Amino acid sequence: MDSGDIILGLDSGTSVVKAVAFDLEGTQLACASVRNSYYRSEGGAAQQSMSQTWQDAVTAIRKLGERVDNLAARVVAVAVTAQGDGSWLVGANNQPIGDAWIWLDARAAPTVEKLNQHPLAAARFSATGTGLNTCQQGSQLAHMDHFYPELLANSEVALHCKDWLYLNLTGIRATDPSEASFTFGNFRHQRYDDQVIAALGLEQRRHLLPEIIEGTETTHPLTAEAAQATGLRAGTPICLGYVDMAMTALGAGVHTGEANTACSIVGSTGVHLRSVTIDEVWLNPAQTGYVIPLPWPGYVTQVQTNMASTLNLDWLLNLASDLLNSFGCEIDHGRLVGHIDRWLNAAKPGSLLYHPYISIAGERGPFVNAEARASFTGLSYTHNFGDLVRAVIEGIGFAARDCYQAMGSLPGEIRLTGGAVRSQPLRQILSACIGAPVRISQRDEAGAAGAAMMAAVAIGAYPSMESCVKTWVMPLLDAPEAPASELMQRYNQLFPTYQQMRNDLPAAWHALKQF
Repeated sequence: MDSGDIILGLDSGTSVVKAVAFDLEGTQLACASVRNSYYRSEGGAAQQSMSQTWQDAVTAIRKLGERVDNLAARVVAVAVTAQGDGSWLVGANNQPIGDAWIWLDARAAPTVEKLNQHPLAAARFSATGTGLNTCQQGSQLAHMDHFYPELLANSEVALHCKDWLYLNLTGIRATDPSEASFTFGNFRHQRYDDQVIAALGLEQRRHLLPEIIEGTETTHPLTAEAAQATGLRAGTPICLGYVDMAMTALGAGVHTGEANTACSIVGSTGVHLRSVTIDEVWLNPAQTGYVIPLPWPGYVTQVQTNMASTLNLDWLLNLASDLLNSFGCEIDHGRLVGHIDRWLNAAKPGSLLYHPYISIAGERGPFVNAEARASFTGLSYTHNFGDLVRAVIEGIGFAARDCYQAMGSLPGEIRLTGGAVRSQPLRQILSACIGAPVRISQRDEAGAAGAAMMAAVAIGAYPSMESCVKTWVMPLLDAPEAPASELMQRYNQLFPTYQQMRNDLPAAWHALKQF
């Protein structure tokens, strides 16, 4: 280490690419962002330009340089994380093979159904701890192998988003233990697993899998070309972080040394992570969810993810905005968001049930069904718009509980992160739905912070992740908020009905898909 005092965290999400400057004690100094873009097309395709993603990352870093004096000389390391799953194919001269298939791509749905009938399907789940869904690279590569073989024939390596950025920064083709093990490996040893690859029918494509590196131990220098593009100094150590879900949870406090802690990321999608030792992992009979390693020896996160969390609320508010705007009332999304707490406080708890499966890709946690769709149940003439808003938030809370229950017993405490959790009524609903105290993290950019923490360990600023967490995470956790007993009782009564209905709805989803 030299006289530098900044770790730069780069987090390339589905919506935004962010470059964040932290000092060595974890204080966020500045942030710069660029809006991300992807496009949808027929058949459930969702793709993103790989070259544009790299350029957006460069732009974000350059913008950060405009906000932080002497950034290049002060940066002692750069850490990279990004959206998970998806397939970012690279060919000769490290050039993209078309646009990436991102995690929202639903084309692999029929292949997932087929692979789930494979004789090695149970062995694959036992090794990875992860249920197959359309988001994952394994499913997508298997689908490409059958329907788009030319893509794989022209590829030299299959990367994820953060790996693609790491390649552009360092010239190294690599991935991390988290995405490698839950896609193609075994969470116990965090390396590739022959049975898993065979269960996906990808033995002949194994050469596409990159080297696995541990970012807290191994860094690579920023290349001269990347230095020129970003404005940083050539040779700056670059740390390959874990997938964004794990990094966000780490930065928000999923594991701080206590037992039975969890983290819910309440964003466009809902991610629910529970920190356990490797020996404590409980694999559910439905074979769903993820097991994602933490950069903390001996610990992993059990994970269930809802395809759509606040996307459900966005949909409802967009309906209101479209209606009002059609009558000449110019109401933007932000103004409607400002009314959410008022609607939540005015509405009667538990007067409706809402199943929050608004994503066109269906659902992946705690069950996998690409046909799943959202619905209200119990509507009457007396219900108003505020009741719909509250039902949507309650549905998000029930979906979170559904996910935690699929990992075993409910956690003792949940750390919350994501813009939506700034709402106190929303936190109250989530806490009561799940039946556990919640703590909000004041960390603004938890994903970038989690990756930066890995870099801090890698360069020797901290001897271990445990010591880094004590400085970077614990001081930013608010006091626990216990669930209101009367509200929790109401939700405890409703939750079995919520579960029963989502078990009964697939026939209706399938019938609706026929048209």
